[in-house]
Amino acid sequence: MKILTFTSLFPNSVRPDFGIFVHQRVAHLAARSGNVLQTIAPVPYVPSWLPIRRWHAFVQVPREEHCGGLQVFHPRYPLLPGVMPLHGLLIFLGCLRLAARLHRETAFDCIDAHYVYPDGFAGVLLGKALGIPVIVSARGTDVNLFPSFRLIRPMIRWTLHHAAGVIAVSQSLKNAISALGVPPNKIATIGNGIDARRFYFLEQSEARRQLGLPRDGKLAVSVGSLLPVKCHDLLISATAQLVTRHPDLRLYIAGEGPMRPKLGALIRQHGLNGRVVLLGNQANERLGLWFNAADISCLTSSREGWPNAVSESIACGTPVVATRVGGVAEIITSEEIGILVDANEQSIADGLAKALSKTWDRDALARHGQRRTWGAVAEEVEKFISARISRCKANCSRSEAHSTR
Repeated sequence: MKILTFTSLFPNSVRPDFGIFVHQRVAHLAARSGNVLQTIAPVPYVPSWLPIRRWHAFVQVPREEHCGGLQVFHPRYPLLPGVMPLHGLLIFLGCLRLAARLHRETAFDCIDAHYVYPDGFAGVLLGKALGIPVIVSARGTDVNLFPSFRLIRPMIRWTLHHAAGVIAVSQSLKNAISALGVPPNKIATIGNGIDARRFYFLEQSEARRQLGLPRDGKLAVSVGSLLPVKCHDLLISATAQLVTRHPDLRLYIAGEGPMRPKLGALIRQHGLNGRVVLLGNQANERLGLWFNAADISCLTSSREGWPNAVSESIACGTPVVATRVGGVAEIITSEEIGILVDANEQSIADGLAKALSKTWDRDALARHGQRRTWGAVAEEVEKFISARISRCKANCSRSEAHSTR
């Protein structure tokens, strides 16, 4: 198959870990025999003179580059901050000329668009302009949150109904998409995979040595951006409840974001300086070390799609305490893998206490977590895309036959 990947969630030379889960799926799909993939990963146009530091990274992204063996194009589109209902249309307009040129050169069988809005909306518009089917992948917020926005909901429904097929990364997302009126047989549930080169079992003492951490004491880790949805404040407060029972407990939070000042103040308020550490962003290839160094990992989000941090922790043999949201319960299927909690301080504290007192079979956890590879994910995606393309071609043939009668 010849596939045009379309997504703004994709690594680039400035942000090499951005959207790495999309890159993994795309790269493994490209590696399958007979497939040819090119990628359009648009970025906002930002004038170089604009005095807003957080936008400067976009200026540095090249127009074209290779990422892990994949050819990637980064066309610019005009971004109007705070005017989200226009984002999808603006992305479409910024990418149409490039997409048309690439299609003339390659004759794509379909577009593989990631994130329903704005990327999927723009992708379906491109598909209609080029006359090719579009597969849209839903990943979490695009279905769990955006449909609640009055002006965005109609565009999400339009995207899902006009896509040739929809991939949901969890069953809970598939249910939410079906609730928007999309036929269930048009939706495939295909969760994310594991990069076994980065996430594998390593002796805890060795992981701590490489990270320069003390060999002794209980250690918990949480991986996720410092955003309100990740609820790190609940995790910090829950940790404060445990310090009398576990005086050697330390919590490391890997991620960056706008909640850092508030979380720092909360750490000081609870007297947890030195016990709770905000690590900032950590390179993806180092996260395996943090999971292996920890006794438990934690995810306390209020909503999720398919949280990679949970799967990656388990693949390293580290049990997880996580809120039962999104696809989490589809990953943590028993208390031999992890502990599900509610999104409140007391439930999280109780789950942490239970996990810290339990003896875990870390070898068995790692074997379980390693079973779902990105290669297996790519095979499932390929079968679904191929089937939906065939269905579209059959429908087009029937329509043409009917029109000639």
